[in-house]
Amino acid sequence: MRRSLSILSALVLGIAASSTALLAASPVADDPATDKQAAPVLVIGLDLSKSNPMVTNDDYARRVADRVAPMVEGLPLRARVMVRSFGSYDATSNTLRIDQVLSARSKPEDFARGLRTLITGVPKLVRDGKLVAQNKTNILPFLQTMSQVVDCEAGPVTYVLLTDGVEDSEYARLKNARATLPAPEHERFQGCADLQILGLGQGLNSPKTTERLRTTWTGWAETAGFANFDGLYDW
Repeated sequence: MRRSLSILSALVLGIAASSTALLAASPVADDPATDKQAAPVLVIGLDLSKSNPMVTNDDYARRVADRVAPMVEGLPLRARVMVRSFGSYDATSNTLRIDQVLSARSKPEDFARGLRTLITGVPKLVRDGKLVAQNKTNILPFLQTMSQVVDCEAGPVTYVLLTDGVEDSEYARLKNARATLPAPEHERFQGCADLQILGLGQGLNSPKTTERLRTTWTGWAETAGFANFDGLYDW
């Protein structure tokens, strides 16, 4: 079994509980056909806050996994996939960290298979104490942190957040009907290709709240510099 799959499987089985799961990037031989353009980057953020149904609902986690896996399968070789968990603003609580450069040895379909297993297994990992469900939802701090390590001006970057989209942090508490998101304080998202939130409004059972969240995040993404925003309640 390839290294990417073995480490993901180890995490799902609980062998790597409360430790950092890091997939080393695999070098790829230079290809004149791809050297002319930078390889894409896919950042996947897993919201482990208790408000996110993906943390507790096995069927929903499976549907999320089925949505995300084809995104990885469709990536070209040399693309970079970064998987991170978020919730509380506490690095010791968010130990899920996976980096992989797709290559002939770490093929997109193989990594996608392991990622599907991981996302599907999130509720069980939480129940077993291998991942910790958290009391806050620091979406903006997560995005700000990742913007410092991913350069949208260097090549196409897509952020996919597996979250209900309800920011609950020092910046905003979007459960409140009048709450808004602060405008971005920097330009590090300028040139980013896409921001997607999968599960927007899930668990709140309110179409009006979902639409309010979509409007809020759409405005923030446009101001931040993303070329496109998609906020999906379901699919």
